[in-house]
Amino acid sequence: MHLIELEQALREGADYETWVERVAAYFDSHSLHFGHGTDNAADEAYWLVRAVRGWDEEGWDAPADPSEVPRVLELARARVELRKPMAYLLGEAWFAGLRFTIDNRVLVPRSPLGELIESCFEPWCRIEPGDRLLDVGTGSGCLALAAAYHCPSLRVDATDVSTAALEIARSNAQTLGLADRVTFIDADLYPPRGAEYEIIVSNPPYVPTSRLAELPPEYAHEPALGLDGGSAGLDIVARLLAESPTYLAPGGSLIVEVGEAQDAFTAAYPELPVTWLEFERGGEGVFLISRDDLISPDIPPGGRCAERK
Repeated sequence: MHLIELEQALREGADYETWVERVAAYFDSHSLHFGHGTDNAADEAYWLVRAVRGWDEEGWDAPADPSEVPRVLELARARVELRKPMAYLLGEAWFAGLRFTIDNRVLVPRSPLGELIESCFEPWCRIEPGDRLLDVGTGSGCLALAAAYHCPSLRVDATDVSTAALEIARSNAQTLGLADRVTFIDADLYPPRGAEYEIIVSNPPYVPTSRLAELPPEYAHEPALGLDGGSAGLDIVARLLAESPTYLAPGGSLIVEVGEAQDAFTAAYPELPVTWLEFERGGEGVFLISRDDLISPDIPPGGRCAERK
């Protein structure tokens, strides 16, 4: 479908649902990659049209406003011609039910960890008053802020080596009314000693360096710092495993997403007793391991989180 055909279809479309269908057809005709907040053309088109309308619930069932056609066309064209993720075009992303402001200084939020956080880490962990969580490599702040929102009793810290990312994360904290709940720290993985955490969570870079050039064009718009995991995709993961026992409280657990590097991880750490988490809404490559198992890999999987299942 050509852009002029989309324009004609939009101007003939009587309602916004029809607009969504037409934009989705336009996306489908151009072999886009979906994976930055949506996984299909229909959801991406819905996101675009709803965002143009300012997420206004009123009027969604009313006749479509022709004055909005140019903006819809502008975004649809940019999505196809630039292969830029919709989240960057709109400057927003949704994660764990929360809206985050983002740009290409941070990755687009899209981790299956959102499902775990929405359940406040149940059934794997039961949060108790005074428990602390550390989000390592926070980026937009999505994991840390979602944890603070969905688990009100948690005390949350978050680190990042990128000052630009921390600027965005702090801005999101202000917008979401969570600035007093999350402390953001400029650090290379872990903060200075002084606190122990019941949960350390991280979605580190895990794409092997050699694979970066093979990724769909959409990924080229994201910061390489958040994607490049080194030769096997495990450079940062190895540091997390080595250093986290120092920062975990007794009985605490480390939860890490390694995504497509799961096979490489299993090959590199065949004896490490991790638990691979499953998600109802899809997603894989997330493991949990207790502090005790990190210190003494020979003992069976355990730790406070695992005991609470």
